[in-house]
Amino acid sequence: DCPTRSAPPDTERNEAMIIGVPKEIKDHENRVAITPAGVDMLVSRGHRVLVQSGAGLGSAQSDERYAKYGAEMVDCDTVFDRAEIIAKVKEPMPEEIARFKPDQIVYTYFHFAASRELTKGMMDTGATCVAYETVQTEDGALPLLAPMSEVAGRVAVSAAVKYLEEPMGGKGKLLSGIPGVRPGYVVIIGGGIAGTSAARLAAGLGASVYVLDTSMQRLRELEGILPPNVRTVASNRITIGELVASADVVIGSVLIPGARAPKLVTKKMVRAMENGGVIIDIAVDQGGCVETMRPTSHSDPVFISEGVVHYGVTNMPGAVSHTSTYGLTNATMPYLIMLAEKGWKQASHDNPALRHGVNIVDGKITHPAVAEAYGVDCSPIPGM
Repeated sequence: DCPTRSAPPDTERNEAMIIGVPKEIKDHENRVAITPAGVDMLVSRGHRVLVQSGAGLGSAQSDERYAKYGAEMVDCDTVFDRAEIIAKVKEPMPEEIARFKPDQIVYTYFHFAASRELTKGMMDTGATCVAYETVQTEDGALPLLAPMSEVAGRVAVSAAVKYLEEPMGGKGKLLSGIPGVRPGYVVIIGGGIAGTSAARLAAGLGASVYVLDTSMQRLRELEGILPPNVRTVASNRITIGELVASADVVIGSVLIPGARAPKLVTKKMVRAMENGGVIIDIAVDQGGCVETMRPTSHSDPVFISEGVVHYGVTNMPGAVSHTSTYGLTNATMPYLIMLAEKGWKQASHDNPALRHGVNIVDGKITHPAVAEAYGVDCSPIPGM
């Protein structure tokens, strides 16, 4: 871990903060970082919220509704120039990185371990980067990642159903099967929130589902909460290879908080699958757990490798932006309010979970998993 000390920061913030909400520009990313209800929460506490016009339209949030609850509707330049906290959903694009300033807090999903370019770009800005995906409570839970993991697991199964169809490049198999015809085999690698969500939906459709995980405790928990057509299997290289070879659908949902995902499904394993099988890698935004996978977008979601359909969309929950926006902001708003009320130093001192979310400060990496991903020393968070 990064070295820390227990003394509190020298100063606390009592004045109002200016929070900015830009429109997301990643391909087909229609989520928005704050809803009108969130605006109301912040404005009622004396803060100002600048929302880029049109930022919420993809999630059915109109400019008029934002304004009704106290947001100032502005252009993109005003958001980036005047906000002290920039609240986003997805990692900044290059044109956004160029806009950040050293005195700003950027609060969003980053997934730094998957992109050296993004990491270096944000280090160069001097901004303080608070990553949703590494906010972690004492029991190991990831409260800001959990709701989108639930969504991604469900979207993964929906995508599997679609891309198993022959016109989409699949083997022409109905995942649920019909009387007299066996259902599809779904292999899910990783029994966390995303994997469990996928398993529950796939099982509900009638598929034969296998969930692999290295934690026997987690597998025992899953045995108790999932239906009988879900089987749990201890994960190792041999069992992964055997199950992948017979799978109609493979869903990768491996997670190591803040770190790059390990490559558990090799090219050789993919080659052993039947042509027209489908692989969906939920871990792709952390580098992916499938050797043959590469990032894709909602505009161009799949490619064929080794005869298998690969789906590697890096913002899967963006496909269901209305649901995802509410699910995400329900989780992120309490921490955003802390940042606005106290400033990042005092807030992260007072809240250990939020402290885990601080990934970059003053151009230095402060999260151990991100530092390890690039082979650099992890710097202490100033004042911690």
